[in-house]
Amino acid sequence: MAALYVSPHPDDFRSLLALVAAEFCSSSPQTLTEDPPASLNARSRPTLVLEAGKGDSVLSGASAVAWYLANQGKRAGVDAKQQSQVWQWLSFADNELTPVSCAVVFPLMGMVGVDKKLQQSSRAELMRVLKVLDKALEPRTFLVGESITLADMAVATAVLLPFKYVLEPSDRKVLTNVTRWFTTCTNQPQFLKVLGKIALCEKMVPVTPITIPPAHAKTATASPAVESADATANGPPKTEAQLKKEAKKKEKLEKFQQKKEMEAKKKTLPTTEKKAKPEKKELGVISYSVPTVPGEKKDVISPLPDSYSPQYVEAAWYPWWEKQGFFKPEYGRKSISEQNPRGVFMMCIPPPNVTGSLHLGHALTNAIQDSLTRWHRMRGETTLWNPGCDHAGIATQVVVEKKLMRERGMSRHDLGRENFIQEIWKWKNEKGDRIYHQLKKLGSSLDWDRACFTMDTKLSYAVQEAFIRMHDEGVIYRSKRLVNWSCSLNSAISDIEVDKKELTGRTLLPVPGYKEKVEFGVLVSFAYQVDGSDEEVIVATTRIETMLGDTAVAVHPDDSRYQHLKGKMVLHPFCDRKMPIVFDDFVDMGFGTGAVKITPAHDHNDYEVGERHNLAFINILDENGLLINVPPPFLGMKRFEARKTVLQALQDRGQFKEIKDNPMVVPVCSRSKDIVEPLLKPQWYVSCTDMGKQAADAVREGRLKIIPDHHHKTWFNWLDNIRDWCISRQLWWGHRIPAYFITVNDASVKPGEDMDGQYWVSGKTEEEAREKAAKRFNVSADKITLRQDEDVLDTWFSSGIFPFSIFGWPNETQDLNVFYPGTLLETGHDILFFWVARMVMMGLKLTGKLPFKEVYLHAVVRDAHGRKMSKSLGNVIDPLDVITGISLEGLHALLMDSNLDPLEVAKAKQGQTSDYPNGIPECGTDALRFALCAYTGQGRDINLDVNRILGYRHFCNKLWNAVKFAMKTLGDNFVPSEKAQLCGEESVSDRWILSRLSAAVGLCDAGFKAYEFPTITTAIYNFWLYELCDVYLESVKPVFSKSEEDGSSQRQALVCRQTLYTCLEVGLRLLSPLMPFVSEELYQRLPRRRPQSDPPSICVTPYPDTEEFCWHSGEVDRDMEFVMTVIKTIRSLRADYNLTKTRADCYIQCIDSVAASLVQKYSLQIQTLSYSQAVIALTANQPVPGGCAVAIASDRCTVNLMLKGLIDVEKEVAKLTTKKGDLEKQMEKLREKMAKSDYKEKVPAKVQEQDAEKLRQSQTELEKVKEAMDNFRKMM
Repeated sequence: MAALYVSPHPDDFRSLLALVAAEFCSSSPQTLTEDPPASLNARSRPTLVLEAGKGDSVLSGASAVAWYLANQGKRAGVDAKQQSQVWQWLSFADNELTPVSCAVVFPLMGMVGVDKKLQQSSRAELMRVLKVLDKALEPRTFLVGESITLADMAVATAVLLPFKYVLEPSDRKVLTNVTRWFTTCTNQPQFLKVLGKIALCEKMVPVTPITIPPAHAKTATASPAVESADATANGPPKTEAQLKKEAKKKEKLEKFQQKKEMEAKKKTLPTTEKKAKPEKKELGVISYSVPTVPGEKKDVISPLPDSYSPQYVEAAWYPWWEKQGFFKPEYGRKSISEQNPRGVFMMCIPPPNVTGSLHLGHALTNAIQDSLTRWHRMRGETTLWNPGCDHAGIATQVVVEKKLMRERGMSRHDLGRENFIQEIWKWKNEKGDRIYHQLKKLGSSLDWDRACFTMDTKLSYAVQEAFIRMHDEGVIYRSKRLVNWSCSLNSAISDIEVDKKELTGRTLLPVPGYKEKVEFGVLVSFAYQVDGSDEEVIVATTRIETMLGDTAVAVHPDDSRYQHLKGKMVLHPFCDRKMPIVFDDFVDMGFGTGAVKITPAHDHNDYEVGERHNLAFINILDENGLLINVPPPFLGMKRFEARKTVLQALQDRGQFKEIKDNPMVVPVCSRSKDIVEPLLKPQWYVSCTDMGKQAADAVREGRLKIIPDHHHKTWFNWLDNIRDWCISRQLWWGHRIPAYFITVNDASVKPGEDMDGQYWVSGKTEEEAREKAAKRFNVSADKITLRQDEDVLDTWFSSGIFPFSIFGWPNETQDLNVFYPGTLLETGHDILFFWVARMVMMGLKLTGKLPFKEVYLHAVVRDAHGRKMSKSLGNVIDPLDVITGISLEGLHALLMDSNLDPLEVAKAKQGQTSDYPNGIPECGTDALRFALCAYTGQGRDINLDVNRILGYRHFCNKLWNAVKFAMKTLGDNFVPSEKAQLCGEESVSDRWILSRLSAAVGLCDAGFKAYEFPTITTAIYNFWLYELCDVYLESVKPVFSKSEEDGSSQRQALVCRQTLYTCLEVGLRLLSPLMPFVSEELYQRLPRRRPQSDPPSICVTPYPDTEEFCWHSGEVDRDMEFVMTVIKTIRSLRADYNLTKTRADCYIQCIDSVAASLVQKYSLQIQTLSYSQAVIALTANQPVPGGCAVAIASDRCTVNLMLKGLIDVEKEVAKLTTKKGDLEKQMEKLREKMAKSDYKEKVPAKVQEQDAEKLRQSQTELEKVKEAMDNFRKMM
């Protein structure tokens, strides 16, 4: 049976964590409250012995023991993703919560001396960390998944002591989510069995020490050690330092008096000439000036510029990559058909509009897709990212029509259909590849030889084939229904092209074709006279002109007010028409009068009422928005002019009742800005019921994976309630519908009607259609006359078959066999239905296969304030402006070129001036890509802040400088070993950085597999910035400075250089998919391990994997985390006492010999990184010299910084004495105010609260001042 050795101390949270985890096991280990036998070499309790007497079966330390036990109890995460999240929370507990909890609680428990100043700042720090936890718990019951995991156990035991001794009711009120979650956890049976019922803190006071029996004295006095989690956690190492700095900022008041003194002193000194302020250093712009033929390799012999410049770095690489064929799936293999054991990765681009220019949505899509593509390519898979462009029917036709009118004063009708289409092709060939150039600017590694345009011959043939097959099956059919009609475009438009404009009340809107703005957002009430009586029925409408098409009035069957009108008619005041009063459930009795006018031909709800009650459908609008089928004077009027005339006519007849404001949604055509009209038109429809069910079932059955899965609900809601899809568009540009209306020149065959599907036939050519028609009607082909439908197909129809039409479907091609079905579809969640669902439906219908295995949906980009990107807000950002930079004046100029009205331009300028007062600095492609990936959590929105992108440009500069410094350190004659491997002579710093490198490799691998892009960016950023640059490069400087002293030093420096090279080379490979330009530039400057056989470019070099880089060591990481905590504490103390250049001796008092030996082992690193004179490790019973400032580094050690002789103690005491006097005066004045007899009655409650808080803060500050004075006096 396993034995678990734990501390008997009821507050030893390390042991409590192990005990709680054990409770979740099916067979709990035997629990022993004694030290483990010395023969086991166990470092501390808890220790778990799995097989008595076998050293390799001993687990020591809270994290290791708890992980094993939780794993046995299936509480360590159900899959790899959850396990990673559990590790992340373990790290949070160990690195963020435990140190600060100990710093606050241990003084109360009498374990360490009370330093009130430190305790106050630690308490603030604790609240800060807990607020982070509170935010994370806001949407969750438990930290990972839907039940208790090790994450909850570790974090709950880490906050156990604060909840018992520190967090007062007022604190818990602030931390509502943490308190709820903590209570939930600790009331679980397993927790209750170990912890009992926990009494929460009422007031923070010293705790009576708990006496432990002598047999366990050793354990009782040992403080709970901080066991760090596995380094798979991706929390930024900088957090603690940053938090401490923030705590220090709050204490700036202490330096106020010092400032006053300095100012007074300056006044007494003679005036001297002010030094000119150094100008803020501008971001350097350095250009690449070496003549390089496009496609030739960039010069990498010349020295690197002094600083990073995107213009320099991004020059010349892309044409070389393209010419070398790196982006083609054929690269490095004889044929794409040959079996690749690593697999195939295929993804097609969401085809951008041929009229389009790049916006941030494209930039986000391409940053994600290119990163994934480059990762798969570097993994050795046969990789294809297929480019393409959409013909964008409406958008392209509008652009060319405007151009034609502007340049030649002609309409498309003046030219005729064939000539107009030729004009569009001419425009496409001149301007249509602009977006391809922009995609190249983003570094997109697409196979341009396979680029497709949806109007190409190959794709057009596939579109015809798809329509004909589906029409022959009856899946495509003809029907007359209401469509979204744009009078300006003379076409039906899809739902995605309709913007919903919300109005709060009466609003005047501009409408194309009208000089004056048109009134919307009002409800007009008028009366219909009941036939044969004086009674009237009052109805209301927001579109009064449509009353000319009314054919009924509807009321609810249960409405008692209208029961007597059953079977009655009302009279139309202008049309010679009697209209029935119908009873229908759709009417809302509580709205208005409970009576509703019915216009079946111009309203979607009324259409269904008309169908149910067999009403007349009277169309009163033609395709241009002019009134038809109405009497004079309305006949031929424009629809919104008729609005005024109808209103006046009702007033003249005395049937007008009232007009009032009415919040409403107005449908606006996104292309033409016209008001969309529901109009009855014969159109082609796709029957979607069966196809929609198949698409929904594919996700339900797990054959198609949608990531993130919170989109499942929307997917099912839409597909389970799908309507048939209107695919007709009344345009000239697009795929003309290959359907022909049949006229049979034979007396025995009656003439057909447009809506009769029997008289429509489809074919790729007129001859093919004629043969089918002749066969259908059993007549000879010469008796058949055909008229092809004038309409074109909805653009989404050709987009729906894009994943297989690009490979030559329906023909069996090599590309189709190798690359279809694809691997992944990546796009924005906003086109989940319009494109993704239709691809799935049509792929299943036409090929019998899903078009891809996974769908990853990224978020929508918003501005830094969370607002939707809108030209009128001035927050639309062109990615190229972020890449190259643009002035504020340049941003304003872009607005002037847009079609905004003057008021909107002024508002937009104001928005730009507020957000970009100095314009947008040049950030470069790499920084933009990295920022977009870093933002891409699996949510719905991304609030993009340009300043954060600029931050990643600075990261590029840091990389640049690090590699330059490292290459100088390596030297010109450095030769890397042929393989990255350990030699056994690595220093502790070497072993640590290689462990962190392996951890970063693991995180990147897991991140790419799970589409967790922030995991990848954080891992890379932290490795380069906080581990390699901030720690390793600084800590090994002494190694290189002493490298010539003796043979041993030379050997150590050589090992160090190999380690440094491995970090640079692997670090750049990790970065390459996200930052292709800077990683290539720097990688090309490094020497190669095997110059003859290594790939020519980083983009085709293998991506680092965990099998090769398997040096991750939890022990080394834990040791270094402890060391870094000590270093940060020393640095913090130095900052407190303003020791900027002076080096002081540092005495580190450790709680046990293990910690002391660790300090000794890392003394050089501590000395170097903390700028200390000497580092002396002391055990708990060794005295600390007088004259030291003290700070708790962790529960294992205390830092003592020797200040005696380094600062002017008397001067410091004098400053504090003055401050003490000022504080006492302030408090006295405040007490006098609060003591007045009428204070509570006359002073507002809020002010009283503020006064009480001021007094409390002053009291706290006064205690800190007194404590600091006492500390200084001890040094005198």
